[in-house]
Amino acid sequence: MPNLIPILIVFVLFFLGVPVAFAMLIASFIYFTFMCEGVTMFTMVSSLLTQSESFTMLAVPFFITAGTIMGYGGVSEKLMDFCEILTGRFTGGLGAANCLLSTFMGGISGSSCADAAFEAKMLVPEMRKRGYSNGYASAITAASSCITPIIPPGIALIIYATAANCSIGDMFMAGYIPGLLICIVLMLTNYFVSKKRGWTRTREEKVTAREILYQLGQSIWALFMPLGIIMGMRLGWFTPTECAAVTVVYTTFVGAVIYRKLKWKHTMRIIVESVNSTASVVLILSAASLFSRYMVWENIPQKAATALAAVSTNRFIFIIIVLLFMMVLGMFLDTAAALVILPPLLLPVATSLGIDVVHFGIILCLMDTIGGITPPFGVMMFAVMGVTKVSVKDYLKEGWPLILAVFAVILLTSFVPQICMTLVNL
Repeated sequence: MPNLIPILIVFVLFFLGVPVAFAMLIASFIYFTFMCEGVTMFTMVSSLLTQSESFTMLAVPFFITAGTIMGYGGVSEKLMDFCEILTGRFTGGLGAANCLLSTFMGGISGSSCADAAFEAKMLVPEMRKRGYSNGYASAITAASSCITPIIPPGIALIIYATAANCSIGDMFMAGYIPGLLICIVLMLTNYFVSKKRGWTRTREEKVTAREILYQLGQSIWALFMPLGIIMGMRLGWFTPTECAAVTVVYTTFVGAVIYRKLKWKHTMRIIVESVNSTASVVLILSAASLFSRYMVWENIPQKAATALAAVSTNRFIFIIIVLLFMMVLGMFLDTAAALVILPPLLLPVATSLGIDVVHFGIILCLMDTIGGITPPFGVMMFAVMGVTKVSVKDYLKEGWPLILAVFAVILLTSFVPQICMTLVNL
């Protein structure tokens, strides 16, 4: 039996309220200092820094900075205006706009929690003014945040690709169809719920072609960004890290020159917010790198793979086990932490059962996020509740159809791999 005391220490510290990064660091240092011989302090610190020095991981701070610039430069606002034009005439149009905005944003803040909190501040007050209940407005904001980690350039895709040593470009391509499916299913669910409760449109007058073209002209600079990111990488113009740097330059140009909302006075705020967000992600990755060294030392991935393989040699049963495990884990861990810790444990079994590495990554990303919107400990749920001050009871009472809708898409994607692999194979 491997030494499982560090894993026990991590969970005990986490339930005591210690942040997951510090919990992994404390457990790792206890193990290598008192339970393991032949590992020096230099080796531990070196392992701690190795992950953060990866060239590929440079994409994370660049994309996070681009997301911050979008907020200050008016890019997010233009995306919201475009979403409202498209959905304003629908029943429950503002709820549909909520889903569309998550799809267009693409999770570049680096955290599903940050995306959920950002959209809660932007959309929930307006939804409440239009007659939506606080519980439903909060629930659809949290549910739509499940889209952002898998729509390029979602940071979760980069983190998994780095941990699993697979192509970031393939992960980006695989995320599009599942993300769009969640958006469509949430919009349909929102339509039926809104119709039943009498929530009206945000626009009574018919949207003219001239209005659509005008708003498209205003928003085209923001809408072009995700397309440019994918095309640039697929055509070989730049690597994911270079693409992230180009995105920073592009969003700065659009915010300062095109929309003229990005000012010099915003510079320090952008730097501070970007550094804070980047630090939290990189700290988790670095701590997980050291913790994974302990797991490799004790052969835990191989033994876990053997145990899982003994449970079932059927890949569908294995996927069901992973889905349930990830849903529970997603209630406790932020996406970044889970996607660094789990691939070494689960990938050997997945590949031995014929599950594609990219498809398995999409499953992990999706299931970790849905765990984050479900009680009792969903991290995105609490991020939204912290902004909207809604109770867990009201959140769950109003949001259960939306959570079931997201879960249905995840099940479909898990058992029909062509949904996420079609664009990759093309």
